[in-house]
Amino acid sequence: MQTARIVITGVGLTAPNGNALAEFRRSLLNGVSGVEHKEVRYMGTQPAGVCNYDPLKYQKKKELRVGTRAGSISIYCAREALADSGLDFGARPTDRVGIYIGCTEHGNVETENEVFAISKFGYDTKFWSHYHNPRTVANNPAGEVSLNLGITGPAYTIGAACAAGNLGLIHAAQMLRLGEVDCALGGGVSESIHTFGIFAGFRSQGALAAHADPKKASRPFDKARNGIVVSEGGCLYVLERLEDAQTRGAKIYGEIAGYCINSDASDYVLPNPTRQAECVRRAIAHAGLQPGDIHIVNTHATATPQGDIQECEAIRAVFGEGCRETYINNTKSFIGHCMGAAGALELAGNLPAFDDLVVHPTINVDELDPACALPGLVLNQPKRVARVDAILNNSFGMLGINSTLIVRRFVP
Repeated sequence: MQTARIVITGVGLTAPNGNALAEFRRSLLNGVSGVEHKEVRYMGTQPAGVCNYDPLKYQKKKELRVGTRAGSISIYCAREALADSGLDFGARPTDRVGIYIGCTEHGNVETENEVFAISKFGYDTKFWSHYHNPRTVANNPAGEVSLNLGITGPAYTIGAACAAGNLGLIHAAQMLRLGEVDCALGGGVSESIHTFGIFAGFRSQGALAAHADPKKASRPFDKARNGIVVSEGGCLYVLERLEDAQTRGAKIYGEIAGYCINSDASDYVLPNPTRQAECVRRAIAHAGLQPGDIHIVNTHATATPQGDIQECEAIRAVFGEGCRETYINNTKSFIGHCMGAAGALELAGNLPAFDDLVVHPTINVDELDPACALPGLVLNQPKRVARVDAILNNSFGMLGINSTLIVRRFVP
């Protein structure tokens, strides 16, 4: 069981520039940014990645009032992923389905809103919502999916800062290999744009993006980059063991080939390129591959001046000058930083390259920072390539957590 092959059979997402994989992919290939101006409490107008999915597609108005934005995004993505997979829940025990959702932070939105609301009543806590506790407990997003779908298997949220989207997938794959579940929903979500605290926090660090044109605010690798665009979003996948997927004739998007999670243990926010490089190398080794076997590297780069340079240093150390078929891109330039959803969404944006052999670019690079110049970096225009057999997805987070996930073209 521990050597079982794990495959992706369904994808459900909402991103600032698309509410389904096909729409998201078109936006990435056509240079369509999803960043817009948003009014943020106490902060004024800020560039942000805002999702425009229909929350009433799978929920009632009362459920939306009682629940959370992160829970709503999770439900939408889970339902879309299951529909895409063609799974029939009526034919399988729901206690054998697992839900593993990565999330950067949770509860800030609801707490800020409730404090603001009772401020209008002299901070009298009798006006505090009795829904506060179920909204703010750490397992909320996964729990809301469990309630909505009637899934009685394990359902919990994985806190891993901005590495969380990758960890949701990795954890789902591990639970399938351990035989704990027979089907898993894994990925990540973020509701970050609905809390002023995250905007204020990045501003106080000197890491919040600013630009007159919001669509140009997220600019990883550009010499004039000045910080992070805060975004919301979500992407959940259906994962199954290969034999189960083949038995029911499922479409297979790709196979989980390898992964690694490690920690910098060196700084609260400044990344450590040595530890990042170790994470990438170990993931490649876990997949049984060599650096030259990787055809797309999706970078975590958030458009902070120092963070981008540190990651480029790590990538350079692993891939060097000899990996002529390795191409490097970045998805945050289109959608901003979707925090806990980042890794899961960024992987989704590249998955169709197994079929169309096109690497989506990094946009908004007017003048490449020489410190970020990498062989194979795809800038501003898509690039058609000879083959795409392996995609490597980097996601790194505060307090030094690193994750690298590799998905391989499925070959029976």
